[in-house]
Amino acid sequence: MKRLIFSSLFAATMLSMSAAAAEWKGMISDASCGAKHADASESSKKCVQSCIKRGGAPVFISEDGKVYKIDDASKSKVMDHLGDKVTLTGSMTGDTIAVDSVS
Repeated sequence: MKRLIFSSLFAATMLSMSAAAAEWKGMISDASCGAKHADASESSKKCVQSCIKRGGAPVFISEDGKVYKIDDASKSKVMDHLGDKVTLTGSMTGDTIAVDSVS
């Protein structure tokens, strides 16, 4: 019985930790090019926009170069920021970010 209670409390704690809002700084790129366009230059921005227009998926590149997926429900929130440096607020599950806001 003690194990069941401990396991339930542990699982609830882990779920609440993954659902907490967080903030990340980086840039919006595309899944094909990923971190190649982390410089946010004008040529990088044009490439990201072109790749997305051709059906590529937007991704978030953190300041340390790690690539994160943007969940399907959040993709429209980042479309005005393709190739830009941004600050995302939201929650992360695995390597996928659910975006609440972009600035």
